[in-house]
Parts: sequence; structure tokens; C-alpha cells
Amino acid sequence: MTVTSPRRFTRRAALRAAAIATGAFALVPTLASCADDAPPEPDPLSPLAARARADAQAAAAAVALAPDRAAALTVVAEQRTEHADALDAEIARALGRYEDGTIPETAPTPEPTPPAPPTSLDEIRDRLREAAREAADTARTQDGHRAGLLASIAAACRTHVEVQLP
Repeated sequence: MTVTSPRRFTRRAALRAAAIATGAFALVPTLASCADDAPPEPDPLSPLAARARADAQAAAAAVALAPDRAAALTVVAEQRTEHADALDAEIARALGRYEDGTIPETAPTPEPTPPAPPTSLDEIRDRLREAAREAADTARTQDGHRAGLLASIAAACRTHVEVQLP
């Protein structure tokens, strides 16, 4: 009968096992971060775009209240629509595109409730003042092109209040 000696665990085998274990432990956080299913954060410009569209609808509806101010209210409605379009374009630009040409998902922006028809021109002015303040406040948290865009929108809203609808 032949007796075989038990296999010895060599130093080389121990080092190899330690290297594999270290690599496996280092890989766990990387894989865990890939599995992050947290929904993407909404873009801070999304509520401003929705507000601009609501303001445009309110200004268009206000024409019935003040037919003598129809030209000014039409300008306000058109420019607030342009503000919404510019904000939407900036949101899309910031998202970029994947290599296959698709656009990344963002958190859905809740649809704003349609504004109640305005009861007076003062209400339209108040909406525009609030839009100017909100755009200016958000501009302070952004940089570069976004800050400039928001500052321009804030200035336009103030101009609507002071010049178009004095």
C-alpha cells in the first residue's frame, strides 16, 4: 500500500488566493454602484419651463379680460412660450446623447395644473414678478450658459411687468 502525503499549501498558492480575494472585495463596491436604481434627479430648469408655459397660457387667456391690452399680452404669451422652448432645449442639451443616439432619462417633471383663468391684469403681473424672482434665484445656483439663460428670462419677465403691462 502506498501512502501519499497530504498536499501542502505553498506560499505561492497563499499569495495567489490573497490576490484573488482582494480583487473580489475591491470589485463589490463597483458592482454595487452599477446596480443603483435610484431615479434620476429632475433638472432644476424643468419647473421653470412648465411655469413659462403656464404663464403663456394665462397671458393668452387674459386677452379676453383686457382687449385693449391684447397686443402686449400676445407679446408676453409668445415670449413666455419662447422661454419654455429655450429651457427645454437647455435641458435636452445638458442631458447629452448616448453613443447609440438615444437621450438619457431624467426624472419625470410633474405636469403643472393648468392655471385658472386670470381674473385681472394684476394677477398676470404677479405671475410674471414671481417668474422673474424664481428665474433669478435659480440662476444663482447655476453657472455658465444656464445662469445667463435664466438671468435673461428674469430680465424679460421684469420687462414684461414694467414695460408691456405697466
